[in-house]
Amino acid sequence: MTTHHYHQQSTQIKQYTTQQRTQQTTTQLYSLKPAALPLMDSGKALARSGELLIDLTSKLDLYGGGLSAAGANIRNCGDCLAQAGASARMKTATELVIDELREGSDCLREGTDKLTRAVEESEVDGNTVLKDKIGKMIVPMKQASLWLEEVGASILQKESLDVIAGHLISTGEALLLLSMTVEVLDEESEDGKLSAQRMVYASEQMILAGKELKGEKKEKPKGKS
Repeated sequence: MTTHHYHQQSTQIKQYTTQQRTQQTTTQLYSLKPAALPLMDSGKALARSGELLIDLTSKLDLYGGGLSAAGANIRNCGDCLAQAGASARMKTATELVIDELREGSDCLREGTDKLTRAVEESEVDGNTVLKDKIGKMIVPMKQASLWLEEVGASILQKESLDVIAGHLISTGEALLLLSMTVEVLDEESEDGKLSAQRMVYASEQMILAGKELKGEKKEKPKGKS
């Protein structure tokens, strides 16, 4: 092969590789769209869950403390997720999606710190039952924060849709675990039950966002066609 032919072939390979990379990026920008609607719904439900948790702290005479602050962080995370879902509908808004997911993750991380403060407050008040219940919220909230951060990072690093979807599903599973701890904070309170229910729905929609992104088809009911 002559030097001229070698350079010509090398240039063609580079052009092809660049073209392929551009196509992959464009495909990814388009393919975040299937997750957009469930991600928006997840965010709205999570924001409502956080608001209801704040209402619960008023009834428990804990408003202004660590638990109500954690509720505000959950609400703010929900707002970020809803915005991320809205941005995911537009192929040119991937950076906005990543920013909102990162901010949502930061909200939950801050919420984890606020829960630690709430545990200390309950200990000072001598309320060991509530202290234990709040303590059980810390691990799932931290997990949700970490997985949500992974969603944004995997989009930024242009990882496969399966990887991104897996992180969305893991975030949803962590939210489900968190909802179980919210539900038992005050079993007689309607706000506590509603907060948990909204969080369960947020979890389901987050998992659905992952499945939609992977292109999983919904199972058809068995029986006669």
